[in-house]
Amino acid sequence: MAGLVLGWLLHPVADRVGTAPLVTWLQPLALFFVAAVLGGTAWLTHRTLHVRHDYLEPYRAVNRLVLARACVVVGGLVAGGYAGYAVSWLGVRAELGDQRLVRSAVAALAGVAIVVAALLLERACRVRSDDEEP
Repeated sequence: MAGLVLGWLLHPVADRVGTAPLVTWLQPLALFFVAAVLGGTAWLTHRTLHVRHDYLEPYRAVNRLVLARACVVVGGLVAGGYAGYAVSWLGVRAELGDQRLVRSAVAALAGVAIVVAALLLERACRVRSDDEEP
């Protein structure tokens, strides 16, 4: 919610100060790249721990878990921020308004992809306890 409000407020504040920021295709692509890296790490972690039943060093498991938790929070803020910025351009007739709307919406989807991939990584870090049966 904080990202959504901040993203929505960016447009009117930037208009009063100067011009609203542009959203290039590089931003959503970079966010999708981060989501792909997180997804790949989640897949490798799941395969290591749950398919092959190999050992993962404790510091690596903690590092991956901390990365996943941080990316859930940051991905949510990024998704909300870009979604709010996209919503602020709805119905606005400006020179690059439609472009900002579309690219911000794609970046918001990339932020959601980061959250999903981070949650998958967090889930992959789980190990079953000794009390549970296989």
